[in-house]
Amino acid sequence: MQIWTNAFSWINIRFLLLGLRVTLYISLIVMVLSFIIGSLMGILRFAKIKYVSAVVGFIVDLVRNLPLLLIIFFTYFGLPNFGFRPDVVPAAIIAMTVFESGMIAEIVRSGIQSVATGQMEGARSTGMNFAQTMWHVVLPQAYKHMIPTLVSQLVSLIKDTSLATIIVVPEMTQQAQIVYGQNANFTLPMFVALALLYFVVCFTLSIVGNLVGKQLN
Repeated sequence: MQIWTNAFSWINIRFLLLGLRVTLYISLIVMVLSFIIGSLMGILRFAKIKYVSAVVGFIVDLVRNLPLLLIIFFTYFGLPNFGFRPDVVPAAIIAMTVFESGMIAEIVRSGIQSVATGQMEGARSTGMNFAQTMWHVVLPQAYKHMIPTLVSQLVSLIKDTSLATIIVVPEMTQQAQIVYGQNANFTLPMFVALALLYFVVCFTLSIVGNLVGKQLN
């Protein structure tokens, strides 16, 4: 019991919370960037533009079939060979944005395809061009269908930030490793603390996502 009490001292908890702040910071930036980039890629892939859609489709398939850990390794250790040396946090953000953009692109493409073709045909018949049809008619309906999947992807994103510990990003898992690295007896308490923090954040997001989905529907 004394070990658990010492492990959950305010200093250690504060150290983990600082890691949580970095985890949420990275997740928020990656979420925004990947949503924008992934949406554009999903639309371009759906649009069947000659050559462009094929290239985008190849990139999406390539990214989706690579491990995130490999992309993080390449970003941090590979990009310096091309003259770009990102720090650990920017490297994690770049790698995770690339990975999540590929995932979201496929979600967006599937969401657009779930909208009845008559919606697009009807909008085009009124004189709207492709961009106007997508923006005003198709995407608002498609994103409603995508909310559960997007929330699930966001939850996965938050959990995947733990992989950034491999390049020593000071997120939660890395902070926990530092704590139990100083005292091996704190290993199990730190894992329990990590599990609780990840659960609270991810479960809260799931509830909020479900509420938003119900309100929009």
